[in-house]
Amino acid sequence: MKIQFLGAARTVTGSKHLIITDDGKKILLDCGFFQGKGQETDAMNREFNFNPSEIDYLILSHAHIDHSGNIPNLVKQGFKGPIVCTFATMDLCKIMLTDSAHIQENDVKYVNKRRIKRGEEALKPLYTVKDVEKCLPLFVGTNYNTRFEVYKDLFVTFTDSGHILGSGAVNLELTENGVLKKICFTGDIGRYNGSILKDPQPFPQADYIIAESTYGDRLHSDTAYSEQQLFDVIYNTCVTRKGKVIIPAFSLGRTQELVFALDKMEKKQMLPRINVYVDSPLSVNATTIMREHPECFNDDILEYMKSDPNPFGFNNLIYIQEAEDSKQLNELKEPCIIISASGMADAGRIKHHIANNVSNPNNTILMVGYAEPHSLGGKLRAGNKVVKIFGVEHEVKAEVIIIDSYSAHGDYKEMIQYFECQDKKKVKKMFLVHGEYDVQVNYKERLLDAGFKHVTIPAQNDIVEIN
Repeated sequence: MKIQFLGAARTVTGSKHLIITDDGKKILLDCGFFQGKGQETDAMNREFNFNPSEIDYLILSHAHIDHSGNIPNLVKQGFKGPIVCTFATMDLCKIMLTDSAHIQENDVKYVNKRRIKRGEEALKPLYTVKDVEKCLPLFVGTNYNTRFEVYKDLFVTFTDSGHILGSGAVNLELTENGVLKKICFTGDIGRYNGSILKDPQPFPQADYIIAESTYGDRLHSDTAYSEQQLFDVIYNTCVTRKGKVIIPAFSLGRTQELVFALDKMEKKQMLPRINVYVDSPLSVNATTIMREHPECFNDDILEYMKSDPNPFGFNNLIYIQEAEDSKQLNELKEPCIIISASGMADAGRIKHHIANNVSNPNNTILMVGYAEPHSLGGKLRAGNKVVKIFGVEHEVKAEVIIIDSYSAHGDYKEMIQYFECQDKKKVKKMFLVHGEYDVQVNYKERLLDAGFKHVTIPAQNDIVEIN
């Protein structure tokens, strides 16, 4: 058996790992978008380093776009096999992939206006809503902790990784030449003591682990402290400076955590009397799905819901779906909070909000999670004084504040805690993916100190043979 690391190798986005069995079966783990790679991004997503029609099965860890976003393109180029995931992931992909197609179509339309004026060739979206509709019938859902037969020699069991709704570690049992091999692909590892979801669940003993490493070099601050930080940002911006707080946030997970934090402030009568706008059709739909899955919630939010049945709705909270309503936000003069996707600020409506607000010193751009260094969000996090949005340079005069503790990714202590369910002597090899290389080098040393013996950091397109 061989494993080829086709994405999220020494980088965070583009999750894509190919297992090739001795008898020629090809199993793809995730099929995500590369994000924030500048001009290279489109080409990296448009072309695969394999023939999609030769892939037999796709097993999906969760619905985030850097893990699922390129599925319609995979199908468009010939993939016809089943896409196995949890039921919640299947439900979320229906809305997230459709939203991704809409964003691509709209962004390309916007960019092409400028390209045509410059006499340049018009671009085409990577895929359309019609392409998404063709891939949805291939999805096959299963429950957590259920041994699902992919084919006679391969079984998969998803265990809750606590990252987002429906996210699961992919636990594979693969028999080759009479020998059983157990492989765990962690997907993204969530956090302990989160505000909404259950803690990451222990997973079965593995021989080989493909492990994420996004925050392998840092620790998050306490969640209670992050809520105080959020309040301070809102007060200083909206009350003191009479400005706007613009928050790039992933539509699934991060947005709901922020809204829940604001809901608690409103319940305590701490929140200033300003409007809060969640400007993303996907966020609206994702929040609806979240409400429909309370079985995934932890005990704390379930207790809170006894006195407040709707933790994602309060006075002055306005969910926006229509594009015209989104555009009108740019005309607002009064203080407000705008939460919009995407979290890396590299696509969607958030780019327009940042373009219209980043040069006003009364405003704040609040970054609440990881952003790929080359993305717009990454450049803002790095302190760039000028950013280019839709080909136009904007001077950064707004205050840029970072609160990383809202991240849905575990820090290095939480990730090592996640692996405490494993007998380290039985883990033959661990492969670090989904992280920047310098972070992975740091995290590798921590894993070795924790008792793991063989930890490697595969490069893009590396092939490893599993004997």
